[in-house]
Amino acid sequence: MPEAFDVTVIGAGPGGYVAAIRAAQLGLKTAIIEKDKDLGGTCLLRGCIPTKELLHAAHVYDLVNDPTEFGVSVEGFKLHFDKVMARKNRVVSKLSKGVDFLMRKNKITVFKGAGRFEGKGRVTVKDSAGLRREIPTKNVIIATGSAPRLLPGLEIKAPRVVTSDELLDFDHVPKSMIVLGAGAVGVEFASVFKRFSADVTIIEMLDRLVPIEDEETSAELQRAFRRRGIASLVSTRFESVKVNEDGVEVTYTGADGKRGTIGAETLLVAVGRRPYTDGLGLENTKCEVDRGFIKVDEYMRAAEPNVYAIGDVVPTPLLAHVASKEGCLAAEHIAGRDPHPINYDRVPNCTYCEPEIGSVGLTEAKARERGFQVKVGKFPFSALGKAMILGETEGFVKVVTDAKYDEVLGVHIIGPHATDLLAEACVAMGLEATAEELGHIMHAHPTLSEAVMEAAEAVHGMATSI
Repeated sequence: MPEAFDVTVIGAGPGGYVAAIRAAQLGLKTAIIEKDKDLGGTCLLRGCIPTKELLHAAHVYDLVNDPTEFGVSVEGFKLHFDKVMARKNRVVSKLSKGVDFLMRKNKITVFKGAGRFEGKGRVTVKDSAGLRREIPTKNVIIATGSAPRLLPGLEIKAPRVVTSDELLDFDHVPKSMIVLGAGAVGVEFASVFKRFSADVTIIEMLDRLVPIEDEETSAELQRAFRRRGIASLVSTRFESVKVNEDGVEVTYTGADGKRGTIGAETLLVAVGRRPYTDGLGLENTKCEVDRGFIKVDEYMRAAEPNVYAIGDVVPTPLLAHVASKEGCLAAEHIAGRDPHPINYDRVPNCTYCEPEIGSVGLTEAKARERGFQVKVGKFPFSALGKAMILGETEGFVKVVTDAKYDEVLGVHIIGPHATDLLAEACVAMGLEATAEELGHIMHAHPTLSEAVMEAAEAVHGMATSI
């Protein structure tokens, strides 16, 4: 039998390939198993990257569609959706090849096929030809990711009923679309296809859009969507869908308890994701599973000795950057380092709809639930010079602090480039900064980042631009 690997990673997404790289950097003999023909996982192949490429194309189209405010006139422009999708595919392919290069650079052995536990300490990989081979390994990191979740009774019937996976392969823009679910996936695709001139309606069971965000952020997004002509039916329960040749008819129960129907060309089901452990052979291990998620400790160790799990298969935020950091944590623990467990209160959340949303830390409501005496500062982009220059004045920055010690507990941004502005808040919270310290840091003018400084100053009533 060949020499055992120190660690074998199952899954080559942003959790898995980062874990493999970190393990190799620490001197461990490393292998990675991937069932897709390309490396990169859901994020790169069917999630974050292709979605954001479509969002950027939609932003460009929207700007060209109405540039008169900036003294520009554009005539004869046209959306070439096939070219939009072709560019998306080129970006994805280039990045996937980049992951392939990183595997070679770090001398990581890549096995193409489906990984499976066959018993204690035994991992096999089955390739596309059906051939199975054993991979001798001392440690395993499970990083198999997630797949779109469907409601009971719903099934994919493309192009009428689809998830994000199928929608990313569309060759046309539907004339109308119903989006079931107002989380990040739902509102991002609603933004894309509305700007591409589709008629869009969102149905959300909870009482607001982006329900994990601060309530003021949700309210601002709903107002922004209303201005753009995106209809939002919140506190609304999906009942059923009837599929016909030309479209779908969705039956729902509204907030008033009354039933209604709405028709569209396409129904996008965006109700969340499920951990993907299909065929992994967890039943042959001591791994404990709850609602499909693998239970782990603070170092990502599962109940099976020498087995770790990271990313979307564990009950932590289903985000690529979380998976990557969990991968580094697992690899460093395997290598005998003394890594710090992840503080999940400081996970950044980014939603790339229009306007963008970025948040980190506790919402105002969560901070109060935890017993903090809360003090809040807000600053609107409408009062900011750079936002006026861009013509993007919707939204605000909100800083949530502990009134007793002035520590920043959360930062919530909705507005232009919110997802990039959020980095400053992440650093500030990582260094346990106070609102006073954040507000005293000099920010360049004119920039969007001034809004973060002003919101921090506003906690003490000291903002100078409002």
